[in-house]
Amino acid sequence: MYNTTVYVGMDVHKESFTVCAYTVETDKASYFQKMEADYKKVLSYLDYLRRIYGEAVEFVCGYEAGCLGYTLYHQLTDHNVNCKILAPSTMLEQRSKKRIKTDKRDAELIAKCLVSRSYSPVHIPTQQDEETKEFLRMRDDHKLALKKIKQQILGFCLRHNYRYGSRHYWTQVHIKWLRSLKSEGLYSEILTEYLLTYDALTDKIERLDRRIEELASQEVYAEKVKMLTCYIGVKTNTALSTIVEVGDFHRFATAERFASYIGLVPGEDSSGPDCTRLSITKAGNRHVRLLLVESAKCFGRGEIGFKSRELKARQAGNRSEVIAYADRANERLRRRYYKMVLGQNKKHNVATVAIARELACFMWGMMTDHIA
Repeated sequence: MYNTTVYVGMDVHKESFTVCAYTVETDKASYFQKMEADYKKVLSYLDYLRRIYGEAVEFVCGYEAGCLGYTLYHQLTDHNVNCKILAPSTMLEQRSKKRIKTDKRDAELIAKCLVSRSYSPVHIPTQQDEETKEFLRMRDDHKLALKKIKQQILGFCLRHNYRYGSRHYWTQVHIKWLRSLKSEGLYSEILTEYLLTYDALTDKIERLDRRIEELASQEVYAEKVKMLTCYIGVKTNTALSTIVEVGDFHRFATAERFASYIGLVPGEDSSGPDCTRLSITKAGNRHVRLLLVESAKCFGRGEIGFKSRELKARQAGNRSEVIAYADRANERLRRRYYKMVLGQNKKHNVATVAIARELACFMWGMMTDHIA
């Protein structure tokens, strides 16, 4: 009996798993099974295959990144099962005029990707990185809730003709004006409840931000966070989120590959001599992409070469080489933004995304010590 490698494709959902076995020798998927969403069922399925292929068989299991996160991966690897998590945007896709999508076909496609290695594996974070990432995303969820309640308050005021005399909302003057409104009947109670929710969310976000500062000051993150905050528009939340979401920056051979990982490179539609550039791919890590685009908006404000007092305070304590590298990047990106918008008549959004891509490349350079 010779060693056989069996590739097990798993199409996983909240309530059920669909699995199949694929070998190079047979070049087809077989032994399809649908089971409960329980890793023990997968282990039982592997025991069943072991009775068919022999005890010397080796298994390579895989499933698409999705709602289960890293739980199934850790459960299988704890039982010495070789498991991979496939990035959906990098997987081989079947092209046909009439697409038929079923769990069995998805499991087979995953198995084929494992055999041909036509995929990129998802980076598995450490336990500390995963916990910190979940905390940061929880804070961002509360930030979205605060944004929504602000929109609801402004919509309520507009519907009932409570007109504020300035366009600068959510300043201390604006909030004082909201509290002083003399609405009648049930409207007064509605506005009060809105403002109570606004106050609760504001206080909670301030508390969470203080906690994030504590997390960023841990030894494993402190130096990296301090380095990344040397850039314009990058503060503690953005820096720490980028670090824990990306993990090891050295797994990207070049800055271009890192920008591609977060989906900030343009797509392409080419055939023969014709080549058409498309919008950005939006592949990879959506969370990091949004954070960098938000940071890139700051380069559209201020003079080229100007350093605010706040930026100087964030840069203090870093090595002189790091500060010089960040200053070159900040000056280049701001100059490039103004050139694209004012000199080339590019739309603001197009210029912002282009700056976000270059900012990502500079971040990669700093995190991999390519700052010469």
